[in-house]
Formats: sequence, structure tokens, C-alpha cells
Amino acid sequence: MTYQVLGETAMLLHFAFLVYVTVGGFLAWRWPRLIWPHIVCAGYGILITLIGWPCPLTGVEDWAREKAGQEGLSTSGFIDHYLTGVIYPEQYLDEMRLAVGALIFVSWTGALLLRRRRSATADAR
Repeated sequence: MTYQVLGETAMLLHFAFLVYVTVGGFLAWRWPRLIWPHIVCAGYGILITLIGWPCPLTGVEDWAREKAGQEGLSTSGFIDHYLTGVIYPEQYLDEMRLAVGALIFVSWTGALLLRRRRSATADAR
């Protein structure tokens, strides 16, 4: 039972991480200091995608599921197991990556513009 809970927790943390990487930059529009942790997380997510670094959450989930007597994740990893072919068709993987990249770019651009606007407003006082 403990391994099953650990596997489920790793899966939920993984989903939360992916959501944060995708749209977390928009939190910096309200709370500007949150841009720095988002830059780190997004950078790590990009390196995992481009270089193929293993994600520790995938390893933890896979290990815990196998210890619980369940089937582990596919060798291609978390995203392919839970998202590709389930949430979006497999042939649109590159488009999904571009969409996530575009969301990150928009969120960072907005955070930068809002920061400049706040700075200009503070200077005008």
C-alpha cells in the first residue's frame, strides 16, 4: 500500500510540475519574484526534453509502481505514458512542445513588460 501511495504521489507531483512549467510564468504577472523559480523549472524541463535527461519523478514513480506489483511506466517516460496518445494524438507531440514553449515565452514576455511598467510607474512617483 505504501508503494502504491508513493507511486500515485509521484504521478501527481509530476503532473503539477508539468502544469507549473507550462503556465507557471503567468503567476509572475501577479507575484514578480516567482519568475525565478519558474525560469529554473522551465529550464530543467527544456533540458529533459532536448537532452533527454532522466526525470527523477519518473524513476520514483516507476520504482514505486513496480514495488506495489503494478506495471511500471513505459520506457519512453511519463509524458508518453500519460499524455501522448491520451490527451493529444501522438503525431502532434512536436506541436504540443511548441505550444508549451509559446506559452512560456508569452508568460515571460508579459512578466517582463509588467515589471517595466511597474518600474516606470514607481519612477514617476
